[in-house]
Amino acid sequence: MKILTKITIGLATASLLLVGCSSTNTQTSAKAQKSVLVKPTAKTNAMGMGYIKDVDLLNDDAVPPVVVYHSAPPGAAKRFKRAYQDAPPMIPHSVEGLLPITKNNNACLGCHMPDVAKAMGATPIPISHFTNFRPKTEIEGTEIIKNGHVIKNSSSVTLKNVSIIVNKKENKIYPGRFNCTQCHAPQATNKLVDQNHFKPEFVKKNGAYKSSWTQDEWLQSIEIFHK
Repeated sequence: MKILTKITIGLATASLLLVGCSSTNTQTSAKAQKSVLVKPTAKTNAMGMGYIKDVDLLNDDAVPPVVVYHSAPPGAAKRFKRAYQDAPPMIPHSVEGLLPITKNNNACLGCHMPDVAKAMGATPIPISHFTNFRPKTEIEGTEIIKNGHVIKNSSSVTLKNVSIIVNKKENKIYPGRFNCTQCHAPQATNKLVDQNHFKPEFVKKNGAYKSSWTQDEWLQSIEIFHK
């Protein structure tokens, strides 16, 4: 009888504890839910998430503002400063009718190839885009061969057994660079709640607008190359 009484008292105590925990969890959940439902504002948006201003993101009808891109045609747009030295320049003009880029049709080349860029008022494609940085690799049995040189493993590659193929005439884009919009993108005119506060320091005098990838400077550091 005493044992049953102890069991009964134990069960009753456990029930009370569970009810108490449940009540506490319910209150905590209610508080958390209430805090989530608070409308985000520009003041509370310390991380600078651009589209969030006075938009209730829990509202199913909430939509971000329409993204509007620069509409100036090629040749009439003002160039953007680069984000840092040799950063891929962003596209300042409209790309309507110029995309998509395919292996058989790249409208960008009509203005940006080095031999015509100056006359077109466009940024010339640098020599890095006419260069194959990927040495030919083959497997013969258990040996790895790069450009005719046997290497122990991929981490043992050194300049002496890697040939960088440079098209010094700059008349044929390396296939790995054919899709310009992999790195270059048009920019929207929308205003962000918090603007970009990063300030680059350019190592070149005209680094904000010009690439340092030129033949004279860049090829000095390449000991092995083929035309």
